[in-house]
Amino acid sequence: MSNNLLLEVNDLRVHFTVRRGVVRALEGVNFNVYRGKTLGIIGESGSGKSVTARAIMRLLARNGKIVNGGIRFHQLTKRNGAGETTNVIDVTTLDPDGDLMRSLRGGEIAMIFQEPMSSLTPVYTAGVHIGEAVKLHLNPFRKVTSQMEETIRAHRNINAEEARKVAVDMLSKVGIPRPGQRVDSYPHQLSGGQRQRVMIAIALSCNPSLLIADEPTTALDVTTQAQINDLMRELQSEFGMAIMYITHDLGVIAEMADEVAVMYLGRIVESGSVDDLFYDPKHPYTKALLRSIPKIGKARGGKLEAIKGMVPDAFSIPKGCPFSDRCSEFMPGICDRHEPTLLNLSTTHKAACLLYDEKIVSEVKHGATA
Repeated sequence: MSNNLLLEVNDLRVHFTVRRGVVRALEGVNFNVYRGKTLGIIGESGSGKSVTARAIMRLLARNGKIVNGGIRFHQLTKRNGAGETTNVIDVTTLDPDGDLMRSLRGGEIAMIFQEPMSSLTPVYTAGVHIGEAVKLHLNPFRKVTSQMEETIRAHRNINAEEARKVAVDMLSKVGIPRPGQRVDSYPHQLSGGQRQRVMIAIALSCNPSLLIADEPTTALDVTTQAQINDLMRELQSEFGMAIMYITHDLGVIAEMADEVAVMYLGRIVESGSVDDLFYDPKHPYTKALLRSIPKIGKARGGKLEAIKGMVPDAFSIPKGCPFSDRCSEFMPGICDRHEPTLLNLSTTHKAACLLYDEKIVSEVKHGATA
């Protein structure tokens, strides 16, 4: 298997137990992430994008459980005279609070969260946050010199003085002015863009192989969004890391991603290269998402196209295809009875749609005419 393969997610199923019953948040998610490449994951709110990221990080809520599937991380190791070898770790088998998972989380796999203000503790300085980001059992009343420094020391064998130098250097790399001073600033003393840059510095402080960016620019203005995305591309080129970019913004995906996975109700409904998805979309959901993008030059006062209906709640998922009640290409007797599987349409392009399942369509049609 190629050393370019970094992460395999196979038939991942995550369920949450709530008062009403079991929420099937992910139902058989499959995708790969490759070294140095960006996988974009798109879909409406409630599609399972963030749950997928948190499952990979093993940061699910207490009522959440991985009930099936595998998350295999391909860790490169070096041996004397033997070059690079790959150590495959099944993340789903690890103790979320165990030493190996904690070393992967932050050291090999890092994550940028959506809201920097809510992700940063107001009583800790910027440097403090960078250091403590990967420690899950913090004493909130303990004042430490730098969160960034503590993170670095948790994953590198260096002293506090060396860690501070690395922290200042990382703040400089992400474009924070006067990093030597800002390392001791509190979140409320930073702008929104600067706080997000601090979050990126936290994530990159230990040179991870995979960066998971969960809606990293949603709360920012358009100019700052562009700056943050440019920064992530520059740092990806410098560090050679892979990025899993989660967003509902198709424009960002077109700009940032090499490959795209479209999610709906905890399932991958279409995946392929950026060109596949934007120039030859197959699934009606993907087509509807693309039609909903505002067009430059559209007649003033014209209505924006929207996907009919709403994403159903976890206890009201339609029988058959989960998208059947909103689909413009709905086939009675087929889409409401059969659940689609992800089909290979080409070497790079897959779609979970019964329109392309010739066997089922043929059987239903022949049965109706028999």
